[in-house]
Amino acid sequence: MDYSFIINQLGEENVIDTEPITPPIFQTSNFRFSSVAAFRKALENEKEALIYSRGNNPNLTLLSKKIAALEHAEDCLVTASGMSAITTAIFSNVKSGDHVVCQQHPYSWAEKMMLGGFLERFNVEVSMVDGTQNNCIIDAIRHNTRLIYLESPNSWTYELQDIAFITKIAKQKGIITIIDNSYASPVNQQPLLMGIDIVVHSATKYIGGHSDTIGGLICSSRPMIEKIFNNEYLMLGGIASPFNAWLMLRGLRTLSLRMEKIADSALKIAEYLEQHPKIEKVYYPFLKSNPQYDIAKKQMKKGSGLISVLIKDKNIKSLEKFCNNLKYFNLAVSWGGFESLVFPALVSTERSKKPHLPQNLIRFSIGLEETDVLINDLENALKLV
Repeated sequence: MDYSFIINQLGEENVIDTEPITPPIFQTSNFRFSSVAAFRKALENEKEALIYSRGNNPNLTLLSKKIAALEHAEDCLVTASGMSAITTAIFSNVKSGDHVVCQQHPYSWAEKMMLGGFLERFNVEVSMVDGTQNNCIIDAIRHNTRLIYLESPNSWTYELQDIAFITKIAKQKGIITIIDNSYASPVNQQPLLMGIDIVVHSATKYIGGHSDTIGGLICSSRPMIEKIFNNEYLMLGGIASPFNAWLMLRGLRTLSLRMEKIADSALKIAEYLEQHPKIEKVYYPFLKSNPQYDIAKKQMKKGSGLISVLIKDKNIKSLEKFCNNLKYFNLAVSWGGFESLVFPALVSTERSKKPHLPQNLIRFSIGLEETDVLINDLENALKLV
């Protein structure tokens, strides 16, 4: 038995015949074929066949099937990041001379793509509008509007858009709609059932749920997904690794349990903060004081773990002291993991350019710690303000 056979072939023919209770990681870039005929047939449909992991892989296929079912989509693509999902979905549906309507204050990198000159380089115009007002979106539509991009709720001040109303208008005019559903997750909101064409996610957040993987998702009809797959998805190459897809599958197992715990805890904490004398304002969709409370109940089952507050004391040193003395909230960007986080707007160098993010605005991401422990932590830190 020669070394080449031992190293490359010995014993490998039976490896995938085992039946592990958890799907294994298919950490391979390539798949072999038993014959030229089988190879040829696979190349005729790369979306379904296993050829090369830049296009397809068992871990991505399994995750896609589960996410599509949760979102009531016909199909789903897994991407390398949430931003990869956003850009791939947008690029697949606009061309030079088109116009995009986008609601104000989306995710920061999505906003940079819209306003930072990136789409403008390809002769695509963008109108940013107040998405809380239906007439603002209607008034922004032009003869060449190809796409309406929504994020409901967004990830700092949680404005919502009337999804069913907007999609009705869009369909009448032949306009594609995309929504970022990362805040609510598929557990608490299914935009496709309200008429949205494409749902994108940062799976880094609640889908992964453990702050240990990066990923994105694109959910839509089968024809739309096939169109994206055969063009921008394969061409731009923003695909998730098998290991990252496996981690997202792991996170998916506990998604509904985590979202229920996080939503219940966040609402109690938001209600506590709303009554605190040192808090000027609390942003949370499911507070009854929220002017969009009715639409939140209409579109979502529950909220998630993101809460933002305006602290009355606007002194930067006081605000820093508050954040630095929190024991159970980690100072960090992002959100959606098992751990609680705090992100003060004052750390951002971009804050001065964004009036909706004043220096006394602080965002919390509520994790899986005990609610009373988090409230006590906030109470102690607020004493220093």
